[in-house]
Amino acid sequence: MSYIGTDFNLSTTTLGVVSSAFFFSYALMQIPGGWLTDKFGTKKTILFAISIWSVFTIFTGFAWSLVSLLFIRILFGIGEGAFPSASLKQISESVSYEKRSGYTSGIVSSNYIGAAIAPLLIAPIMANFGWRSTFHVMGILGIVFVISYFLILRNVHYKNDSTIKSKTKIDWSSVLKNRLIWQFFVVVFGLSMVTKGLDSWMPTYLLQARHINLAGIAWLVPLPSLAAGLGAILSGWIMSKLFNHREKWLIALASLLATVFMYGMYSSKSLSAIITFEIATYFFKSIAFSSSFAFFAILISKKAYGSSVGIVNFGGQLAGFIAPLLIGYLVQIFGGSYSVAFLFLVFAAGIAFVAALTFNNKALIKNRQAASKAE
Repeated sequence: MSYIGTDFNLSTTTLGVVSSAFFFSYALMQIPGGWLTDKFGTKKTILFAISIWSVFTIFTGFAWSLVSLLFIRILFGIGEGAFPSASLKQISESVSYEKRSGYTSGIVSSNYIGAAIAPLLIAPIMANFGWRSTFHVMGILGIVFVISYFLILRNVHYKNDSTIKSKTKIDWSSVLKNRLIWQFFVVVFGLSMVTKGLDSWMPTYLLQARHINLAGIAWLVPLPSLAAGLGAILSGWIMSKLFNHREKWLIALASLLATVFMYGMYSSKSLSAIITFEIATYFFKSIAFSSSFAFFAILISKKAYGSSVGIVNFGGQLAGFIAPLLIGYLVQIFGGSYSVAFLFLVFAAGIAFVAALTFNNKALIKNRQAASKAE
């Protein structure tokens, strides 16, 4: 964002708009994306999503003005928005009910592992060829992936793949009225405010406020993501071994610790302390986030899983729209200081903690039994 902002001469508020433009359409596509997944099947939806995603990644590198950049970013988000529900539902189709939570944690961890690897790939390309070429390279890699995915899975048929026609229709009324779904929505929203806010602005903060060069950022930025990846991988084991039938308390405890360490990041003055607290925040936030999706996977039956998880993920991507925009605005009105922005993220993490405490134990047991029976 820092390089794009320099190229187009954008303020921090406008940069926040650029970042949020993608999440605006991405968030709006979460629920339709879940419906598309339930209607057309996981493989077709994933192929469509990553194809559009890759094409508009390439187009981003050709943006010639702020308006064109915003337009491309919105189309980018529409394409990619169908992916999360499809990828998570594909797990429910390909693994047994007993293993579903562990596999869900595994796929969530890939987000963080990718985020850790990306700066190491991106920084050298950007330094040598510019930000535009970086988007071109990543888009081409996406197209290569789509072709590989199609060739590998073209003859694979999942037992419960929605492409196999079914007379059963999704009862949207019961999905939308399910209080549990909206409670998970709030938890994921609060946790994602932290992730999307820091993911969007920490590199710019390190460049502009801490004056770290691009090579230094390439090594600093991956550290929290590595911690988050480790937290996501461990969350499935922790949930099944230490918090079996007490998953609510794992989500609440991890959210509380993320809030505490986010406050430590806000109150720190030295760069080393900020990075240390950021790493701890990502670790515990990741445990709470991954556990939320892993727990959700065993509470909702396959039939409506795509649509239901689409609503939950809408909370996460809505945070992706709000957080970068609000942080950019806060930084600008407070004269370039990030302190208030970090304090805002403390409250966001606290929202997830409070929401996790509201889970009703009887409702959790009822949903778990119903989902297990439906298998």
